[in-house]
Amino acid sequence: MTTLKFTIVLPDTLAREAEANGMLTSQFFESLLRGEIRRRRIAQLFEAADRLSDIDISPLAGQEIEAEIQAVREARRSIDASGG
Repeated sequence: MTTLKFTIVLPDTLAREAEANGMLTSQFFESLLRGEIRRRRIAQLFEAADRLSDIDISPLAGQEIEAEIQAVREARRSIDASGG
């Protein structure tokens, strides 16, 4: 566990209300940080998905997929047959 100390400058009314609602605790800030990290990871995931959708690649046809599978199987058989 890492201990960090920091100072936040807030308006008096906001500080009182946050304290009254239990929002000035380590547990609250941990929850807040975890939520923000999760939100950013999700945003990055969607950004990556958007970038992928912009790539113009035609999907493999069923025959192409089957040919790739057969090529891998044949390569494995030849390795097994050679004792590798």
